[in-house]
Formats: sequence, structure tokens, C-alpha cells
Amino acid sequence: MDPEYFQSHNMCWGTLGTVRPFPNFHAERDVVEIQAALDSKDAVTLVRILTNRTNAQRQAIADAFEELTQKDLAAGLKKALSGDVEVLLLELLMPPLHYEAYRLQQAMVGLGTDENTLLEILCTQSGEKLREINATYKQLFKKDLENELKGETSGDFTKLLVALLNKHDVPSAVQRDIESLCASLNGEKVETGPWITILTSRDSNHLNEVLEGLELQRGHVVDRVLEKRFKGDLQMGLKVLVQCIRNPDLYLARRLVNTKVGRTRANDEWMK
Repeated sequence: MDPEYFQSHNMCWGTLGTVRPFPNFHAERDVVEIQAALDSKDAVTLVRILTNRTNAQRQAIADAFEELTQKDLAAGLKKALSGDVEVLLLELLMPPLHYEAYRLQQAMVGLGTDENTLLEILCTQSGEKLREINATYKQLFKKDLENELKGETSGDFTKLLVALLNKHDVPSAVQRDIESLCASLNGEKVETGPWITILTSRDSNHLNEVLEGLELQRGHVVDRVLEKRFKGDLQMGLKVLVQCIRNPDLYLARRLVNTKVGRTRANDEWMK
């Protein structure tokens, strides 16, 4: 084996929190090593290779594997592995849009709904990216994502999720949005409409100014306002959305820490 291969491996393995393009990458060479690892059920080698390649490089490996062996790499992994390692490596083989669409589908399949995963994806992805995910979802599962969200959730929480799925930036004045949110809190029952509309249709810089202005005017941090005036899934959804507006990286870090199984956006670094 080429010593330079292992030297480049060590260089890339030492990066912190980010998978970078593997230097001196040769898909065919990886295929030879992966095929041997599949035959011997060598999970360590499979993990070493597939977690140390970018998503684009993994797609090249999967294509080369099929061309050279006339077999499907995902099927080979299913046969050789089991448990969390199998799940992890199969998910790493998915193209990014397929992966996000798959996670959304898994969040709604069967009994119960994984609201946290729905919120994570819908709150952290851009409107453009969500439109691509939406199209991929329909292609893969032959179902309309918006209709699926409506069928799995209810009330104002559904309205929030649908608004996030269809998010787009609408120009507005910061002070006008602050006043609209403040006015929505004045009655006995909070008006949820302005919160859903404003927080899903403005850019993050604008919204950060709005949230800061709201806190100054109300004399409370936004989280406290949400806890006092909102309930249930809508409260949870708005709190996640506010966290993502203010610091999406911190939200994702906390989400990772609080998630026992690694089916979160931790994989997304490997998806790049």
C-alpha cells in the first residue's frame, strides 16, 4: 500500500469537527479496501474510510464500488454490519438532500412524531434548501411533505411548520415588527399569527434586531415571554426557532449533546 495514503489519512483525521476532502483520494483504491473489509466484516476499517471522506467522495466510492464489483455498497454494508454502526454508515452514503428527506420521513413514520427532528431541519435550513428537500421528499416517497406535516401535527404548531417549510424573506421595518409582536401579547389570549408570520419571513439580521427590541420594550428575555404566553408544541417550536435565529451553531451543539443516538446534524459535517 502507498505510504502516502496513510500519511494523508493521518493529516485529515486530525481535523477538529470537520471532515475535509481526503488528500490523494482514489475511489478505486478505497473500493479494494472496503471490499476486503466487507468480506471479513471489519467494521473498524469501514468506519475509518467512510467517516474520513466527504460526501462527494463517498458518492464516488459508491459509484466505483458498483462499477468494479457489480454490487451495491449499501447492500454490502447491511450484510456485513448491524446496529448503530450499520445505521451510521448507511446514512453517510446518502446524498445530503436524500438524508434530510429521509430524516423527515423517519420523524413522521409509525406511531408518534419526532417534533424535535422536524424543528431541527425546518429551523436550520434555508428556504432555498428546504425547497430542494421538499422536492427530494416527493421524489423518494411519492408523498407531499406539506400534507404529511399537516397530517402528523395539529393547530398552530402545524401552521408554524408549514410556514417554515415555505419560508421566504419579506421586507419589513424592524420597529413595525416589534410593535406587531408586542401588540399580539396585550390581550388575555396571545395572537399567534404575527409570531409565526414574522419569525418565518424575515432574514436573521432583521429578526435579531426585532428580538432585541422586543426584549427592551417588554423588559423580559424572549424565552421568558414564550414560556409565559405560549403552551405546548407551539411554545417549543417558537423557542427552537428563536435559538436558531440567534445562534444556530449553539442550538445544534446542544441538540447533539442531548441526543443519544447520532441521527442528528452531527452527521451533516460528514455529509459535506
